[in-house]
Amino acid sequence: MSDVLVTENIQGVSMNRLIQEHDVEFDAYLWQNTDLLKQKIQNTKALIVRNQTKVDRELIDAAPDLKIIARAGVGLDNVDTEYAHEKGIVVCFTPDANSLSVAELTIGLMLALMRKIPEARQDTLTGGWNRLKFTGSELYGKSFGLIGMGRIGSLTATRAKAFGMNILAADPFLKADAPQLKELNATLLSLDDLLAESDVVSCHSPLTPDTRKMLTYQHFRRMKPDAFFINTSRGEVVDERGLTQALLEHKLAGAALDVRETEPPKQSPLNQMENVILTPHIAAFTVEAQARVVDSVCEDVRLVLSGKKAINVFEP
Repeated sequence: MSDVLVTENIQGVSMNRLIQEHDVEFDAYLWQNTDLLKQKIQNTKALIVRNQTKVDRELIDAAPDLKIIARAGVGLDNVDTEYAHEKGIVVCFTPDANSLSVAELTIGLMLALMRKIPEARQDTLTGGWNRLKFTGSELYGKSFGLIGMGRIGSLTATRAKAFGMNILAADPFLKADAPQLKELNATLLSLDDLLAESDVVSCHSPLTPDTRKMLTYQHFRRMKPDAFFINTSRGEVVDERGLTQALLEHKLAGAALDVRETEPPKQSPLNQMENVILTPHIAAFTVEAQARVVDSVCEDVRLVLSGKKAINVFEP
C-alpha cells in the first residue's frame, strides 16, 4: 500500500515532485470504485481528492494510518470534516487558489447571457445574420446581486464594479458596515429583496445543511422577468426543478449554470433552452488556478508527512 493515495485526476509539476519523493499511488478513476478504494486506503497516510471522492466515516475508518486529507479545491461538502477532526486527521483545502478563476468565469457568463453570445454564435454558424434578434443589454448601471460575499463573491463584485454595476449582497454572516461592502459601496439586503431588485443574481454560497436547495421556485419567481441567474458555487444549493419551472414560465430571462444538482447531470429541459448556458463545472479550471491548487495540496501533504504543520488547514 502507498503512503499517498490520489483518487482523482490531479496533475502538475508539484504532483510529479511528490511522486518522486514519496510512495504515491495515482488513480484518476478510483473514486468510482468504493470497494477498491477502501482496500487501497488501508495503510495510506495521505489522501488527495477533488470533489468526487466521498470521504465519509466508513472510508475514514478504513484508513487507520491516515494523517491528512487534502482537498484540491474550496468546498469540503464531500469530506466529513468533523469526524476527521475527531480522529486527529488534518483536513486541508485550497480556499484562495482558484477564487480568481471562478470570479472571472462568473463575469464571462454574465456577459454571455446579457449579450446573447452563445445564441448569436450558433445562429451565425448556421448562416444567419440576425443582428436585431440578438440585441442585448449593457452591464453598466445594472444591479448585480451576490448571494454570498466571501472571497469569490468579493472578487466577482470588484470586477462587476469595474463595469459600472451597482452591487447588492445577501450574506447572513455580514453586517451592513462590513469592510468589503464599504469598499464596493455595496448594499446589504435580505435574500428576498436582493432577488427582487437585481438585474443579475450570482450565487457564491457554500453547500451546508442550511443552504441545500436554498433557492426554490418561490425564490426565482420573485426575480424580475428580464433578470438573469448565475450559479458557479454548488449545484445543490438550487432546486433545479424549481429553476426550470421558473424559466419555462418566463419568471426570469435566463440562467447560466456551471454546477448542477447531480454531476454529471441527467437530461433536463434546461438542455433545450436557448436562454440557458450550461458548462461542466469548469469555473476553477484554468491553467493558473490548477497549478496553484496542486502546489497547495502537495505542499501540505509534504509538510504533514515530514512531521510539520500544514498551511491551509480547515478547522470545523
